[in-house]
Amino acid sequence: MPDKQIAIQRAWQRDNGNSRSRPAMLAIAGDSAAGKTTLTQGLVAALGVLHCTSICTDHYHRFDREERKDKPFTPLHPDCNYVEVMEQHLQLIALGQPILQPVYDHSNGTLTRPILIEPRDYVIIEGLLPLHSKLSRACFDIGVYLDPPEEIRYDWKIKRDTSKRGYTEEQVRADLEKREPESAEFIRPQRAHADIVVRFAPIEERGESADDPLSATLLLRPTAPHPDLASILTEDVSKAIHMKLTRDDDGKPVDAVHIHAYADPEVTEKVKQAIWDQLGVAEPLPDTLGELEPGGPRSEPLALTQLLLLFHLIQARNSTA
Repeated sequence: MPDKQIAIQRAWQRDNGNSRSRPAMLAIAGDSAAGKTTLTQGLVAALGVLHCTSICTDHYHRFDREERKDKPFTPLHPDCNYVEVMEQHLQLIALGQPILQPVYDHSNGTLTRPILIEPRDYVIIEGLLPLHSKLSRACFDIGVYLDPPEEIRYDWKIKRDTSKRGYTEEQVRADLEKREPESAEFIRPQRAHADIVVRFAPIEERGESADDPLSATLLLRPTAPHPDLASILTEDVSKAIHMKLTRDDDGKPVDAVHIHAYADPEVTEKVKQAIWDQLGVAEPLPDTLGELEPGGPRSEPLALTQLLLLFHLIQARNSTA
């Protein structure tokens, strides 16, 4: 960090009585309706709102819904977002400083008054473009990309946008078609920069469909210090959860963890507790993991995915405390 930046940071800490270490930062990137918010809400519930801040980068849209009708791009395009402001705010948050975050109201597509956001011990950043630039990626301890099959994501988006955002199904389908070129150009390339790639999908070999509880596959790249799963995922749990060495899209080796939705809950509980024990923390394993909605039905693949991300957040926090 340049000398001037160091001086500014020290002055800010002195004037504000802020001697707290920087927060642990997690990025969750993915296309619209890929499941980012569901994953984030479970992590916030597990860590507690007093210890965890979550921010959606989709609030950095330049234009409201009405203004976008005359634009040659969609919200997926960097030119439709204040990317430079987002990068600046991510840097400030990563240093433990507050930001005045813009607010985009997804329910009606309007831009409203900004809000003050102060980072807590843990910060989760989710949205369309958090891993888009080298500068934004440098702010995170761990990066995640959600990669559901497109037919499942389309179904999720139609259900969400028609029930919560005031669109008709025809409008959503037309919007998905319009967005596809920009999804390919700007959203999906972030997958290559993630430490963990998560895919919730049915196991076709077992005759499962998108209407069944979804299993999960997690690609763990060697760019982050993952928990010692080899000692946990032994033969006695292999029918429910197993790991194998495979090749990623770029041909490089990667560990693939498969978590089956049909797994015996007693088996997955045993695995979750073993992962949690590796952290050596006094707090018990959070009991809210895996909730598809607060207080609603649960998914064991989701629970284990959230637990692995909790492991990384807590590990990162311990290294900076």
